[in-house]
Amino acid sequence: QVQVVESGGGLVQAGDSLRLSCAASGRTFNWYAMGWFRQAPGKERDFVAAISRTGYSKYHADSLEGRFTVSRDNAKNTVYLQMNSLKPEDTAVYYCAATPALIDLSKDYQYPYWGQGTQVTVSS
Repeated sequence: QVQVVESGGGLVQAGDSLRLSCAASGRTFNWYAMGWFRQAPGKERDFVAAISRTGYSKYHADSLEGRFTVSRDNAKNTVYLQMNSLKPEDTAVYYCAATPALIDLSKDYQYPYWGQGTQVTVSS
């Protein structure tokens, strides 16, 4: 199996940028597609972005309007989420997850391995 640990969260102002990182350990990193999800207080967990094993295919939630970008560096066993033009509604706990699946990467049930999450708070 694989273990994942998120970092990079914090308190920022609206309009700022932030980059989250997710470091993986355990089995070979490039065996797994990686996903980012977020959960705001009192709301369900939502899909944010996903990236295929090689990084060739990337998926982002339409609601983000192109503000977020997922990437990975397989040499560093790390996946990133670059978040630009942050808004107060982006405030949430952001989770990184890993899956051996090849399809339906926007579905949280596809991911057996999850990190503990990192808090992102955007003030207005």
